[in-house]
Formats: sequence, structure tokens, C-alpha cells
Amino acid sequence: MVTSVHQLDDGAWLSVDDSREVNVGDLWPIVGGFCSCSVTDLLAEGFVEVSVDGRSVEARVAGQCIRCGESGVTDWLELGRVVDGRFRPVDPTSVHLPARRTCSPPVPE
Repeated sequence: MVTSVHQLDDGAWLSVDDSREVNVGDLWPIVGGFCSCSVTDLLAEGFVEVSVDGRSVEARVAGQCIRCGESGVTDWLELGRVVDGRFRPVDPTSVHLPARRTCSPPVPE
């Protein structure tokens, strides 16, 4: 099964199979690699690149840490997974750290 992933509205939305799934403008907690803060509170400003790696939908995100003010682009972050042909976003309250990521529960049919 092929999954179509792209960005819309100048990087404001992540589209999966022609459905707007994830937007920017929220604070995303990220551990490691973006700035010197122990936990980066990233104000996500735009998707720079999007990709599918197996079942994982990933993106590099431009933004700014609201703790220290550093701006830049993240490494690849998992934003969700395609399971049984459906996109399941990463729980937005979880820290963006591969070992601690959890997907949202399945949507009832």
C-alpha cells in the first residue's frame, strides 16, 4: 500500500493520503539535539521536509525554542504511523523522543 505524504499551505499542514492531519503552531516538547535546553519547548513554525519511512510518517520542522530563543530546523521527528491503512498521529502530549513516543489510540469505525 502506498501512502501519500506532503506539506500544504507553505508548510503549515502535513497531509497524509490527501487529508490534513498535523498542523504547526503548537508547542512540541523535544529532548536532545535542537538547542542546549534539557527539554526544548519548540514553537513549530513550518514543515521543511516530510517523508515516510516504513510505517512512520516523519518531518523536519522549522521553529524556535521559547525557553532560550534559538531558532532552527529539527532532525527527523516521527509525527505518526500508518497502521492498517489509517494514519495515527503521535500523542501530542508525549515528548518527541523515539523511546518514549506513543501513537494515539485507533479511531473506532
